[in-house]
Amino acid sequence: MRTVLFAILPEVVLLDVAGASEAFRLAEREAPDSYQLRFVSTQSNIRAAVGLHLDQLELLPDSVPDHSVIVVTGVTTKALRLDSAPATTVTRWLKRMMENETVTLMCVCAGALLAAKAGLLKGRECTTHHHHIDDLTSIEPTATVHANRIFVEDGRVFTSAGVTAGTDLTLYVIGQQLGHQIAATVARDLVVYMRRSGGDPQLSPWLMHRNHVHPVLHRVQDAVLKDPAKQWSAARLASEACMSSRNLARLFAEHAGCSPLDYVQRLRVALARELVTQSELGMERVAEKTGFSSAHQLRRVWRRWEQAPPTTQRSTAPR
Repeated sequence: MRTVLFAILPEVVLLDVAGASEAFRLAEREAPDSYQLRFVSTQSNIRAAVGLHLDQLELLPDSVPDHSVIVVTGVTTKALRLDSAPATTVTRWLKRMMENETVTLMCVCAGALLAAKAGLLKGRECTTHHHHIDDLTSIEPTATVHANRIFVEDGRVFTSAGVTAGTDLTLYVIGQQLGHQIAATVARDLVVYMRRSGGDPQLSPWLMHRNHVHPVLHRVQDAVLKDPAKQWSAARLASEACMSSRNLARLFAEHAGCSPLDYVQRLRVALARELVTQSELGMERVAEKTGFSSAHQLRRVWRRWEQAPPTTQRSTAPR
């Protein structure tokens, strides 16, 4: 179980907290004992930006468990004073907690400015809400600040753009920690889409072809992501979309930049790659678990998207 601590300041933007915390809650429902949520602050009662008072918050702890996730949420621009007593206290606390090298830091919106003030973004790639890009650059001039990214990962420090991007970041972290299928299930329950900026480097196959806003295609892609090994015929995919196979293929080409079959097979190869590198299963068994008819078909499709054959990946698998 990972402890997730939300560090909350007065005048907090509630959606920064609610989006991420609800995603973690739903992930814990899908994978029991995966996350424990705690909400911490410099005082037990604070006023949120909308006027709602949050009560019975836990005071900032002296230490956090190994492998914890600390989420630093944003506040309204008017209340963003990094030299205020609460901000100074949280900044010092963050710096001390991040001395534990197992701890992950997630910054939502202007939370990145607090991380920068704590010296945690030195030399890192990062982002924040577009209103605060210049502020972040000024606070930490050694950082590479990206103005057009939904979120940025640099080691164990994650930063995201404004408000709803915190939910995108949380889904990505859940996918890393619990698996992409669980993240897809959470996204479906939240009625949001797993996405990442098209400018992100080394885009994961699990997130490719999702940089669009077509709800029907996202519904089909979510279904495939949840179970890539399912027998996804053209008719079955079309049934998910409630349209003809021809129309679905047209929409995939227009909005996702690939065919429905290519999307299915790309995810199957990604799943096969994980099994090859993380297990000692034979190739026939890997093919069976990922929806391919045989190891021969797996290798043939694999060559379309992977430069090195599966055997070279096998050498890196844990023993």
